[in-house]
Amino acid sequence: MKHSTLAAILAGLAISLNAVAEAARPTVEVFKSPYCGCCGKWVEHLKQNGFEVKTHDVADLAASRKLLGMPENLGACHTAKVGGYVVEGHVPARDIKRLLAEKPEALGLAVPSMPPGSPGMESPHPVPYNTLLVQSGGTPRIFARH
Repeated sequence: MKHSTLAAILAGLAISLNAVAEAARPTVEVFKSPYCGCCGKWVEHLKQNGFEVKTHDVADLAASRKLLGMPENLGACHTAKVGGYVVEGHVPARDIKRLLAEKPEALGLAVPSMPPGSPGMESPHPVPYNTLLVQSGGTPRIFARH
């Protein structure tokens, strides 16, 4: 086989593998306020951890949260959808990856409020916080401790 033919085949294979990798990257759809800086930092955290991200600036985040079924008492500053799940607040990317790998029957994940030290809320004084697995009825249980 000629060198140029082999190079063309390898180039085509590399393009095909890249297309497969891009298609396999989960897309997170984020609903956020256009004025919230920490939401943008969380979006960057997701991108740095291999997620595709689409953002939607919304005027009424509580309405978006309610539409997606996340209880208001678990609310934070942004709500997202990924792989059939709802993700509320500053949930670490590794927790989202675990959720997508394990596929539990649940509404999704939540990190209520905006704990210092969570992704997008980096702080010199982080506090311990939990990522909650939210059942379809809205009942939470601890999914991960940080």
